[in-house]
Amino acid sequence: MKNYFDLTGRVAIVTGCSTGLGVQMARALANQGCTIVPIARRMEKLEEVAKMLTEEYGVETYPIRCDITDTEMVNATVQKVMEKYGRVDILINNAGTGAVAPAEDITDEQFANEMNIDLFGSFKVARAVAKQAMIPAQFGRIINIASMYGLVGNKIAPASPYHAAKGGVVNLTRALAAEWGKHGITVNCICPGYFVTPLTKETLDSPWFTEYAKGAIPEERYGIEGELDTAALFLSSPASSYVNGIMVPVDGGYTCM
Repeated sequence: MKNYFDLTGRVAIVTGCSTGLGVQMARALANQGCTIVPIARRMEKLEEVAKMLTEEYGVETYPIRCDITDTEMVNATVQKVMEKYGRVDILINNAGTGAVAPAEDITDEQFANEMNIDLFGSFKVARAVAKQAMIPAQFGRIINIASMYGLVGNKIAPASPYHAAKGGVVNLTRALAAEWGKHGITVNCICPGYFVTPLTKETLDSPWFTEYAKGAIPEERYGIEGELDTAALFLSSPASSYVNGIMVPVDGGYTCM
């Protein structure tokens, strides 16, 4: 029998891999034998994640502290991975932030910070990985993590910078897919709905938001741990070689209404 999701021998960089969805997707890839390079700003958290992945899945890990808004750090991080492994097969561009406030009260700094991390940061990592690893290898899988808020607006939690940045990630995905497809690189995008993470827990747990979610989500619930796994595995797999430039909402149906 063929395991279409087998990632043995592959090397994946996962950004924002200190908590939340980044860790969940890293676990999914590790479960299929992938070597994981978790990167984030907090080294102590990264080391905990790396230890957990190695102990639970028996895979090699290489945690690297990196601020994705720092171009020199990003380039150096990819260089370290290339020096150690000679390849980067998969990039999961997951690092992000979220400013919630009425649009009329959003500051220039909040808007710029959102774009710098979610959009420009994602581009910087993709650029470095493509240039140093994937274009020379003529193979790669880039998965950008946007949001269903990159596809639609919302009335319940005003977050215009987040919508703008994630909408940018969605179309950046299309642009890079169009440009790098000839190099054997696919660039796709996962658009998660409401998942409970350290960043979202306080809002999602509130009674008013829980009530709203029942009407807004056809499945009438939030996403739970593990429900992003197969989307990440599918898009990371060599078997998805003719899937390029797509958005995969994993949102319980939120964007279908």
